[in-house]
Amino acid sequence: MARPPGLSVRVKLTLSYAGFLMIAGVLLLAAAWVYLMRGAPLSSLVPDFSNLPLAFDRHNRGPVVFGPVAAAMLLFLLVFGLVGGWILAGRMLAPLTRITGAARRAAAGSLSHRIELDGRNDEFRELADAFDRMLQRLEAHVAEQQRFAANASHELRTPLAVSQILLDVARSDPDHDTDRLVERLHAVNLRAIDLTEALILFSRAGQRSFARERVDLSLLAEEATETLLPLAEERGRAIETSGDVALAVGSHPLLLQLTTNLVHNAIVHNLPEQGTVWITTSAQNGAVTLTVENTGEPLSPWRVSTLTEPFQRGVDRVRGDHPGAGLGLAIVTSIAQAHDGTLTLTPRDAGGLRVTVRLPAAPLEAG
Repeated sequence: MARPPGLSVRVKLTLSYAGFLMIAGVLLLAAAWVYLMRGAPLSSLVPDFSNLPLAFDRHNRGPVVFGPVAAAMLLFLLVFGLVGGWILAGRMLAPLTRITGAARRAAAGSLSHRIELDGRNDEFRELADAFDRMLQRLEAHVAEQQRFAANASHELRTPLAVSQILLDVARSDPDHDTDRLVERLHAVNLRAIDLTEALILFSRAGQRSFARERVDLSLLAEEATETLLPLAEERGRAIETSGDVALAVGSHPLLLQLTTNLVHNAIVHNLPEQGTVWITTSAQNGAVTLTVENTGEPLSPWRVSTLTEPFQRGVDRVRGDHPGAGLGLAIVTSIAQAHDGTLTLTPRDAGGLRVTVRLPAAPLEAG
């Protein structure tokens, strides 16, 4: 946006300092002049500048030279105010110069530097500290996005490469089993579609551009359980759902996706036989909680801490033909954060995982 040229802040502050100093000087000299000329005719209150040479006469002490002396003092105050104001403004605005330089470097793409302004706390220090925190978050966000883009490119390239290999093999072998080729290509294509949809959902969840409504997490748990019950029965897993009404405010589709992802992970990553999934909801202390637990092999705290990273996959202990996109818990984390909530993963002592989603409770309806 083009802007017309104007005075710098330093010049404006300098003129302001000098102007206030001049006004204060004029008021002070006017008060002194009125005091000296008290009782005199009103016409004598106006200074006579024709006697300016007498201002430099050391033997002259009368009020007749007060006007020229006052003019000389005001001229001195003006020069003193301009010079002193310029120096003071420069010292006061020095931190702003460093902040401006840091902002220009950040606009040029450099996010690794910090202002680190020292000194006592004031408005400039608060601004510099806030700017440093913003740069730190931006740097971490950009690094995360770059890492995510690299991983996504790698993941999307894999099914395409597999499809290309299958087609090359089929073209070089006319007697190749066509039905088997179609089946394998279909599986690879489904894998690519699932990954693409997961990437789109992961991106939308972080934008916070969704309509908000009152959502009961207990109903979402029941809906997700009903949807995934055939998968649980196929794999020999039992699902137990319990809890209280837990009203939150957010996107029903996104929160349903969050719940479905958690239940699906709990079913898939479980014991080979006779596994169990527990789903509970609660509301207390101004927050609602959704907890999904499952049986399984013991997990180390380090392993649990990596599960929410994009493209980190658990081990499907039943069959490994479709390991998933590795975005399930990453999507859950993104949805929870978009709803101002938190996600906590804890290994169970008996094996398996406990996942807790905590969201702000919906405000009570009036009336």
